[in-house]
Amino acid sequence: MEIRVVNLQEKAGLIKELHQYKLIAELNNYQLKLVKAKREFIWHSHPETDELFFMVEGEMKLAFRDRAFDLKEGELIVVPKGVEHKPICATECTVMLIEPRDTLNTGNAGGSLTDTNLEWI
Repeated sequence: MEIRVVNLQEKAGLIKELHQYKLIAELNNYQLKLVKAKREFIWHSHPETDELFFMVEGEMKLAFRDRAFDLKEGELIVVPKGVEHKPICATECTVMLIEPRDTLNTGNAGGSLTDTNLEWI
């Protein structure tokens, strides 16, 4: 593995399209992914793993069945495995996700929003 510095702001600046996940680093079996988003996503969960959301740019709401959290730039939240959640991005934002390799963005829900074409930037 190559040792390198990753600048989140630089990497975010390389992303021109919405809703396409980009790989920026790996740690053991975990991948660090960036995505620019502006949409209300679907309800889903990840039965096998926790998932970390870190707000790189902008803000979003992360809804759970019983409550919702507003996340601002520089904040993060960990979603425990098996907990249903739905990201809501009313304005464009950049989010970093940390999760095991091969974790699908749509978790157990599947469907047309599943992004399996991740590229390295």
